[in-house]
Amino acid sequence: MAVWIQAQQLQGDALHQMQSLYGQHFPIEVRHYLSQWIEGQLWDAVDLENPQEEFKAKRLLDGLIQELQNKAEHQVGEDGFLLKIKLGHYANQLKSTYDRCPLELVRCIKHILYTEQRLVREATNSASPLGAMMDSMSQKYQQINQAFEELRMFTQDTENDLRKLQHNQEYFIIQYQESLRIQAQLSSLASLPPADRQLREPALLSKRATVEAWLTREANTLQKYRLDLAEKHQKTLQLLRKQQTLILDDELIQWKRRQQLAGNGGPPEGGLDILQSWCEKLAETIWQNRQQIRRAEHLRQQLPIPGPIEDLLNELNSTITDIISALVTSTFIIEKQPPQVLKTQTKFAATVRLLVGGKLNVHMNPPQVKATIISEQQAKALLKNENTRNESSGEILNNNCVMEYHQTTGTLSAHFRNMSLKRIKRSDRRGAESVTEEKFTILFESQFSIGGNELVFQVKTLSLPVVVIVHGSQDNNATATVLWDNAFAEPGRVPFLVPDKVLWPQLCEAINIKYKAEVQSNRGLSEENLVFLAQKAFSSSSNNPEDYRSMTMTWSQFNRESLPGRNFTFWQWFDGVMELTKKHLKPHWNDGAILGFVNKQQAQDMLMSKPNGTFLLRFSDSEIGGITIAWVAENPNKRMVWNLMPYTTKDFTIRSLADRISDLNHLLFLYPDRPKDEVFSKYYTPPLSKAVDVDFLDLVFVLGSTALKKKKKIKPGLYQRLPGLTPNHRLYSITQVTRLS
Repeated sequence: MAVWIQAQQLQGDALHQMQSLYGQHFPIEVRHYLSQWIEGQLWDAVDLENPQEEFKAKRLLDGLIQELQNKAEHQVGEDGFLLKIKLGHYANQLKSTYDRCPLELVRCIKHILYTEQRLVREATNSASPLGAMMDSMSQKYQQINQAFEELRMFTQDTENDLRKLQHNQEYFIIQYQESLRIQAQLSSLASLPPADRQLREPALLSKRATVEAWLTREANTLQKYRLDLAEKHQKTLQLLRKQQTLILDDELIQWKRRQQLAGNGGPPEGGLDILQSWCEKLAETIWQNRQQIRRAEHLRQQLPIPGPIEDLLNELNSTITDIISALVTSTFIIEKQPPQVLKTQTKFAATVRLLVGGKLNVHMNPPQVKATIISEQQAKALLKNENTRNESSGEILNNNCVMEYHQTTGTLSAHFRNMSLKRIKRSDRRGAESVTEEKFTILFESQFSIGGNELVFQVKTLSLPVVVIVHGSQDNNATATVLWDNAFAEPGRVPFLVPDKVLWPQLCEAINIKYKAEVQSNRGLSEENLVFLAQKAFSSSSNNPEDYRSMTMTWSQFNRESLPGRNFTFWQWFDGVMELTKKHLKPHWNDGAILGFVNKQQAQDMLMSKPNGTFLLRFSDSEIGGITIAWVAENPNKRMVWNLMPYTTKDFTIRSLADRISDLNHLLFLYPDRPKDEVFSKYYTPPLSKAVDVDFLDLVFVLGSTALKKKKKIKPGLYQRLPGLTPNHRLYSITQVTRLS
């Protein structure tokens, strides 16, 4: 497969590296339009260190310039004219730059090809699922590019036929004028004497008969040309529709789906550059064919010939208008979504983009885009084309923005940087639905014309569902609504319907993606972790993952109904774990030091067979966003597993987990058998760090299983022993506060 086709599919940093290879020294347009020729040359056959090889390099330079000039010569149409000028300019530029040093051109292209091959090789590891996916994408992209080449050839063919038709019609009109002149001469014979009339009339009649016979034959020929041209345009439009459906209904919809999953922490949706280039090619091809059809209609009006061509041209014109309308309205998209949990009185941003705006010169009269917040019901009515009387469900400040054209990237977009939701109007809620389950959307709309006001478009696009909150305490439940919607929405749904229940493995995939994104870790949830979560969600004791494969979880189980014996839902507990890990435990989670998803009984079973002082870290069952330490130790009567009272974010803002573990001398080994200093010492606060500045210190004294907690005012950093304590009591300072359950 051509390297250039694969290079165009690079994403992220690899794409930026590829783009940085090009510039004035070698324009990327040259690489694009001459990709096959460039990759077909023997650049490696030139020894760059041998000056005598310069003649080979000069031959390659001349060949490159000749190819550019040939490419320029074959450009037609309005946009082809601009490309023709651009390619000619590049030919002169490269000749001027490398004519005296052609070896440098070879060096430049060898470096470009080597780097592209390396980047593609790194991205396309055929042994990995990603590599197989990229190879599949490459094949699809190749098919799309081949279809564009077919469309280009079809369009060039109909352009040639149209020119031929125009030439023949012009000659026909000349001959028709000649027949009128002959008829006029025949009419003038009536004023001549009979002898003169008899002398001249036979020749004129013969000439008229010959011309009229030719006109009759030629009229039939012209009609056939017109019908043949219309049939060719029909085939072109069929291929155009097919290509546009593939790009808009498959590729663009998939990009939007990836964008939605990225809202849950999935991989980035990827850039729009390839999609924009395809949409621009579609726009260019559609516009060229539209102009051809209009020229054919003009020729028909100029010389009406009875037949079916008038209806055919009307049908073609209607079809091409439908195609371009679908393209323009579908490529008005939201490049950067507004936040899906939207707090009132808080600044937020969004970006909308018209993928074909630059190609259709929409920026010559920059359109304005307006943003409005609407309810789920209003969104449904909008998609049904029902009259919503421009209703909104709230007031957004700074909600108008003019689209800007960025010449370097060829993008036309509107960047809303300082929007703010001033107020929200809520609808009547259904049943047990809470305010954090109510979905809104931001409607972006604009109007513009193309082709000198030939076509006027009103375009609209809806953001992903938005949940509006007025207080930070609602964020947790609002995020649950967004997570469920992003994960389980189906393409083409009625806004914003989602299934009320999903298979447990589907939910596991969604929360695992969310967890890794929130914690910013490559360590996701293991199968054991997911079994623990299933036990919690379904109040089950089974340790077999297969038992949960076919089980379903409802939205109510996820975030409406409290877990048995608790005052919080499954999601609220899980979200608390994510928040705690993200803010305070990320390095320990990444190191594998936190087992986390282990219940009290499991912890006891695991620790009882280990030496005294062995401990593990698990997330609290009883407190949202808490982590506890379980350890095994000798009691005067028997060996026991102890569980500390859970630590929360509030505790870790005072002293870190690693320091707290360091302070607890009875903790010796992290389960199963790793010395605690080996695991945590790199996170200990250096001993000379500034003491905690507080007035009152909590001192906890432990004797066996008895906890005595006293409060005493002491100077920070000093250790003091209180009266009445025996050597069996263990003393902790403020930096060693321990709460026991």
